[in-house]
Amino acid sequence: MAAIMKPCVRWQIVVACVAALAHGHVQAQVVADPTRPPADLQSAASGSDGTAASPMLQSIMISSSERSAIINGERVKQGGSYGNSRVLKISENEVVLRTATGTETLRLYPGVDMKPVKAAVPESKSAPKPRAVRKASSNSTESQGKP
Repeated sequence: MAAIMKPCVRWQIVVACVAALAHGHVQAQVVADPTRPPADLQSAASGSDGTAASPMLQSIMISSSERSAIINGERVKQGGSYGNSRVLKISENEVVLRTATGTETLRLYPGVDMKPVKAAVPESKSAPKPRAVRKASSNSTESQGKP
């Protein structure tokens, strides 16, 4: 009976080795970085021929001590320079650059037209106030059951 078990055990060892080798090959998968910007956003930063396209505003950081922005992956401060441009102004939604040809405004949300919120108008004093409803007193004849 021992002679019959030996070929069976050898076969199991061979199958286990092949399965282990195949399993190691399957585990080597590339995982995409979930924090990486979308491909179309990266391709927009450079032109189709590989040259730099117009600057793209990606982020604005405002603190009590300084204002800075991220333009095409480069951090710039207000008053600093980006390429051949000078950063004139950084606000909550846009950055203004002075170039050789004039000024250029980069918007954080280019397709969105933001409008300032208007303050709520207080109620006028001439509007009538609602009247208070009086409850019937407990001494009324109806509550005592008399006609």
